Amino acid sequence: MKIRHTLIALALAGAGLSAQAAGFSLASSDIQAGATVGADMYWNSFGCSGKNVMPALSWKDAPAGTRSFAVTFYDKDAPTGSGFWHWVLYDIPAGTTRLAGGAHGGALPAGAVEGNTDLGKPGFMGPCPPVGRQHRYVYTVHALKVDKLPVDAGASPALVGFFLWQNRLAEATLDIKAGPRK
Repeated sequence: MKIRHTLIALALAGAGLSAQAAGFSLASSDIQAGATVGADMYWNSFGCSGKNVMPALSWKDAPAGTRSFAVTFYDKDAPTGSGFWHWVLYDIPAGTTRLAGGAHGGALPAGAVEGNTDLGKPGFMGPCPPVGRQHRYVYTVHALKVDKLPVDAGASPALVGFFLWQNRLAEATLDIKAGPRK
């Protein structure tokens, strides 16, 4: 019985490792991990007056079996109790290894779908921390085992996230900071 429990525990621990493929990484030529973004990357709403510029993102060493990617942008510190989804992009073709970035997310790969944000509409929204506060944000690229996520247009970010979790082979992240604004 003790051996069985040990084997089950090891299997569960190993299942968590599959989300981090060896070498799968996300980087940006515009901002370094842990750095504070410039004001031009801020959204132009909710009191922010940025240019809503998304940094260029690139990833490498996706795991074998990757059939598509998704990229999300999330504010860990939004005063909502559940964070805030600033961008949800999925059904990115498997041959894609970078997003050029630019205003409002820039040009997107053919076939990629911008899902709804926590504002209830699609599109890229740069950071916009409250006055006097710094927020932590995370870009995540998800390597998926399906060509397309089984979600309807207009799905909430939480529902897209559910299907990301169900179909993810690995993920790679890039954490950044924004603020404090004056």
